[in-house]
Amino acid sequence: MLAFSFTVPFTRVAVASLSPLFIGSGRAVIAAMLAAAALAITRQSRPTGSQWLRLAVVAGGIVAGFPLLTSFALTTASASHAAVVIALLPAATAVAAVIRGRERPPLPFWVMAAVGAVVAMVFASLQGGGVAELTPSDLLLFAAVIAAAVGYAEGGMLARELGSWQTISWALIVAAPVMVLLLIIAVAQQTPTAAPIEWAAFAYLAAVSMFLGFFAWYRGLAIGPMARVSQVQLIQPVLSIVWAALLLGEQLTWPTIVGGCAVVLCAAIAVRVRLQRAAPIPSTTARTHNQRTMET
Repeated sequence: MLAFSFTVPFTRVAVASLSPLFIGSGRAVIAAMLAAAALAITRQSRPTGSQWLRLAVVAGGIVAGFPLLTSFALTTASASHAAVVIALLPAATAVAAVIRGRERPPLPFWVMAAVGAVVAMVFASLQGGGVAELTPSDLLLFAAVIAAAVGYAEGGMLARELGSWQTISWALIVAAPVMVLLLIIAVAQQTPTAAPIEWAAFAYLAAVSMFLGFFAWYRGLAIGPMARVSQVQLIQPVLSIVWAALLLGEQLTWPTIVGGCAVVLCAAIAVRVRLQRAAPIPSTTARTHNQRTMET
């Protein structure tokens, strides 16, 4: 989360000169090159069967969806505002993990997840100028949260089969043809020119946010349970807002602080309700042992 917490502020820095399409696609292409080198050097076995389709889901969520959506959103939204809306991600990841894992959480979990979504939407609309007025950047950020949550949940499942860094690496390879095409379009539309600090921010997005950060993140999700690990994301928006204030000079207003605390609180309660009430799923070995004991 420390690595990911710089993603929003650095994206805000990069979009000052580089187009959002170039940032979203370019970071994925560079990360795919790093992934291809890592896979080739270590001679990893290729995924099989349905794993390719599941990798496509991961690629759509965290290689294409989240980077592109946030890049376009941050052309108009501030980094601190985006960080607060993205604070919905822990609860969204928990929901995606519940659906993907076919678990049955109690009603309070769903209630708090819904309350968190409403709080975030109210915060975003008030920041945009009115309760009934969501800006296009807010809609993009909400879509980015959904995309990332799906990519995290499916990636966490795959990491148990392929390995953590292998999962993000293969997802980058799967997405590479589309992202290369988008990069060509972006360069044709606008020749990328930027100051050194903006190129440095772009390099961080490509190497760390899009690749190295997932080594630890997918490893944690693989160890799981994913709903519990998703709580770690609660520190990401807090850190992002701090970095936005320190690095970009964005003012920490009371609406931002209160809105951020409210969203984080709702997400934390939603995840904790799910963990306190849900019974642990026995392992295959434990189930086999229990069956043999009953038969005996």
